[in-house]
Amino acid sequence: MIVREAEIEDLERTMQVLDAGRQHMRGEGNAVQWVNGYPSPELIRRDIEQGQFFVWIDEAEEQTDRQQAIHGVFSFIIGEDPTYGYIENGSWLNEKPYGTIHRMASDGTRRGMLRECLDYCRSLVSEIRMDTHEKNLSMQQACEHLGFQRCGVIYVADGTPRIAYQLVAEPV
Repeated sequence: MIVREAEIEDLERTMQVLDAGRQHMRGEGNAVQWVNGYPSPELIRRDIEQGQFFVWIDEAEEQTDRQQAIHGVFSFIIGEDPTYGYIENGSWLNEKPYGTIHRMASDGTRRGMLRECLDYCRSLVSEIRMDTHEKNLSMQQACEHLGFQRCGVIYVADGTPRIAYQLVAEPV
């Protein structure tokens, strides 16, 4: 499994993977995250066009079926995230330059996506931030298992709270 930058041709399969992620959340009792059409095809298209959207693929499968080889997706944005400008009930661990992981989902057929996503993202920038809904227990567990630290609460564009996480650079 590898991570590569997404292309517009990946949009249809990307939406299928995002829907699988949404269904997984619903199955775990999280009916409040990713509602009202979020994330939309337009948002994902914009992320792709800006070079900020990535797919997690099985290289061997890609040789025979490019679309079905996509098993996970995520957005990775390097630079200040306006959503993270205000944090309550805590603080960021530092103010070093960072990248933010958003809109992560898997089709559920493979394990280890977050770890490989992190390896890829950390090859670009060492400090990583992300957030998740309080009902998304599996993402919280995965983040904490991989060394993210809870930093507080941020609010996304629709005003709903999210648990904010940061993974700091490994000591040299």
